[in-house]
Amino acid sequence: MSRMPRRTLLKAAAAAGAAAQFSWSLGTTPASAAPGAEPTGEPVTLAWLESGGLGAAPGSTLGVPWPKGRHPKDQTFALTTEDGKDVPVQSWTTATWPDGSAKWTAHAVGPEAAGAKTFLLGPGTPAAPAHKVSVKSTGSTIAVSTGVITAKMGKTGSSLITSLTRGSTEIAKDGRLVLIRQSEIEDGDQGRETYERFESAVTTTEVEQSGPVRAVVRIEGKHRRGKRSWLPFSVRLYFYAGAESFRMVHTITFDGTQEPGKASGDFIRGLGVRFTVPLRDEAYDRHIRIGGEGTGMLREAVKGVTGLRRDPGAAVQAAQFEGTKLPDPATWDQRVTSRLHLIPTWGDYTLSQLSADGFSLRKRTKKGHGWIAAGGGRRASGFGYVGGASGGLAFGLRDFWEKFPAQLDIRDAHTDAAEVTVWLWSPEAEPMDLRFYHDGLGQDTYAEQLDGLEITYEDYEPGFGTPYGIARTSELLFWAHDSTPGATALAQQTEAVRTLPQLVAPPSQLTGAKVFGGLFSPVDRSTPAKAKIEDHLDFLFTYYKDQVEMRRWYGFWDYGDVMHSYDPARHQWRYDVGGYAWDNSELSPDLWLWYAYLRSGRADIFRFAEAMTRHTGEVDVYHLGEWAGLGTRHGIQHYADSAKQQRIANTTYRRFYYFLTADERVGDLMRANVDSDETFLALDPLRKIRTEPYTPDRHALSIGFGTDWSGLVSAWLTEWERGGPQAAKARARVLGTMETIAAQPNGFVQGSGLYDLDTGKFAVAAEPVVSVSHLSAVFGLNELCAELIDLVGDDVPTFEEAYLDYCRYFNATKAEQKARYGSDFGSLILFQGHSRLDAYAAVRTGDEKLAARAWEKFYNSDGYKESAPWKTEEVTGPVTTVPGTEADWVYTNDTALYGLAAIENLALVGDRMPD
Repeated sequence: MSRMPRRTLLKAAAAAGAAAQFSWSLGTTPASAAPGAEPTGEPVTLAWLESGGLGAAPGSTLGVPWPKGRHPKDQTFALTTEDGKDVPVQSWTTATWPDGSAKWTAHAVGPEAAGAKTFLLGPGTPAAPAHKVSVKSTGSTIAVSTGVITAKMGKTGSSLITSLTRGSTEIAKDGRLVLIRQSEIEDGDQGRETYERFESAVTTTEVEQSGPVRAVVRIEGKHRRGKRSWLPFSVRLYFYAGAESFRMVHTITFDGTQEPGKASGDFIRGLGVRFTVPLRDEAYDRHIRIGGEGTGMLREAVKGVTGLRRDPGAAVQAAQFEGTKLPDPATWDQRVTSRLHLIPTWGDYTLSQLSADGFSLRKRTKKGHGWIAAGGGRRASGFGYVGGASGGLAFGLRDFWEKFPAQLDIRDAHTDAAEVTVWLWSPEAEPMDLRFYHDGLGQDTYAEQLDGLEITYEDYEPGFGTPYGIARTSELLFWAHDSTPGATALAQQTEAVRTLPQLVAPPSQLTGAKVFGGLFSPVDRSTPAKAKIEDHLDFLFTYYKDQVEMRRWYGFWDYGDVMHSYDPARHQWRYDVGGYAWDNSELSPDLWLWYAYLRSGRADIFRFAEAMTRHTGEVDVYHLGEWAGLGTRHGIQHYADSAKQQRIANTTYRRFYYFLTADERVGDLMRANVDSDETFLALDPLRKIRTEPYTPDRHALSIGFGTDWSGLVSAWLTEWERGGPQAAKARARVLGTMETIAAQPNGFVQGSGLYDLDTGKFAVAAEPVVSVSHLSAVFGLNELCAELIDLVGDDVPTFEEAYLDYCRYFNATKAEQKARYGSDFGSLILFQGHSRLDAYAAVRTGDEKLAARAWEKFYNSDGYKESAPWKTEEVTGPVTTVPGTEADWVYTNDTALYGLAAIENLALVGDRMPD
């Protein structure tokens, strides 16, 4: 499509856009939504995921998909508000179709997007921001200016941000990372711990984007004390044109030593981000703001002049509470002015959130003196501010209470330089204990470990329950103020910390572009049968959302995951029973949630899936060491099980969030998986059950065509479509493995093949083998194959034939399987989940019998049936710890498979449902 002035294309649609107050922007879906909705049109109407708009956030970045061939890769885009006002936007392509056209584009907006509810995006020339982001690199620093604030970042040393200024005023300096290491942890023996304090040591600083609307700077290094450096970090700083704030995305990767049964090791006692804040005002003009529940706020001055025995005057008291500069003390009641030196100054404040259900506030005058209680509550917002009439720093940590233990510290506010620390792990909490939870129970051999699998479902192996290499990402916001913010501004900043504003495209654009295989369609309640399935899908999501709260599935390492299986006998999820505890993406709940969002646009589903993506991509996967690129099967601890496999590290589960938000950290995770085929040299996933002789060899690695290959090919496909540094290699591996799987005597039914790391192809077996697992297609295989067939099916036509054969015969009768392959597939399960393979094959082949079988298996095989209760029961003490609800028939395996089968069957053969 040719480029044209933005107003030429967008202004004509502004009136229609102004009226388009879509319900999806509020996280709901109209009950009358029709299948297919509207085809993608232009301009595309964008809206905020939640109703609050941009608020006080620095900016927002979203991804928009486009139908194949619609726009060239270098297309420029323009953005207007619903009433036709130009909005500066920075756009770039994040993925292309095989023909080179844009598949996904990312778009960044800054504060000039504030105030508008909907926007129109289409081809055109983007408006220039009033204040462009500028980036300047010198020998030792990189300086980024938004036009309002300027941040200088060091290329080496301990400071990530050496100086943060607004105009000529320095608001903060020496922004660094801090780490407290505890070397010993002895249960019941208090007072003998020793601590070591580490600070960040920067090794690289790189500009990833330089404006004009958004700049991104990536800083990497380790925490250092003396000669020791450990705990690698990767920090990205996001700056938007015209913003007075910036965003920080902070990642640590654990590389310490914690051996089970030993009390010595690398135990993190505190982990945080620290700034020094210069203070220039008199103590009575210095203000402390610390967020409580909701938008609640502790609002105090370092030297309070309210509540005294003598009254300085109403104007003075009002000014101090509002945070404005106080009148000249000469105008006060002199009984106060003459005694100012007798009023204590409160230099230190702490808010600690040590559980998901309680925070406490306290303060003291200065170090060496006692603390006094200053209040408390249940769930703090994670927001704070220190400064005065001449400027100050506001700060906030997202998911503050959800990822407890967290803490906010303000120190030395009575001096000329306060210190602010946002603790991602509170030093007041118990040290971070990541030791494996049991002593092995005598399981020293594979036979004993397999026997243990029969009772607790835990696949144990000595030395495998290690946290070495797992990671965690946190998000922070910082504002540089020229004066203490008022109550409205503080509330907006608090809300931005709690829920970072996100622009989104409507479901019609997400479904109409036919991305992610085109296996989902908009929510459809047009018939009673469809409406009932939609009700069931809503029930399942709501139940899990409620269970997160009731069961307190929160915490630094846990938040974002759900449990695998329920124990009806004790009305509790099996959090302490081997492989039945944390789910770790088993059978693709991540995939279900993202498909549920794509078709509905619901904000609550997006946020749930976002938290899961952050968790499962970081905590459940290794990023360092010999298992880097592999994930850990479900278990009591996220890293506890000895099954380290591709199926959990699966790039499929990360792609949605990346393409919808252009999040660079998730992009890193996906790119790191491009070479994860190398891990099959380090670890054979079938080592405990393999009966034939096998030694991993670079030119003959045994790799399964289901759970293994689906994880590998998703990484290769994503690198290829992103045009990354290994795009050519990734493309060759996508096509090479497709060709050689299809060339096997029994195609996918062959089960596995010998893979050559150098050629990126499978050796073609000489003899046919029938080896089918119920797990092969339930970790994203159907979704990836549908996408690959759509993208490059014409280049490898035999691949579609091979995959459709697998789809035809998994749910076929044993007689049909034997007639086709010479033997049946053995004892299989998960037929309901596999009904979506029937539906896919029905559409590709036009076979009405397959369409009918899809619904027959969906309704009448295993999994959830219409006869299930489809409701919860109330439970309370003494049956449960806290009152709530249970549905003791709900299990996450069944939920994920029901959800995906329902969504895909409705999209593919929804017009052929039985009465």
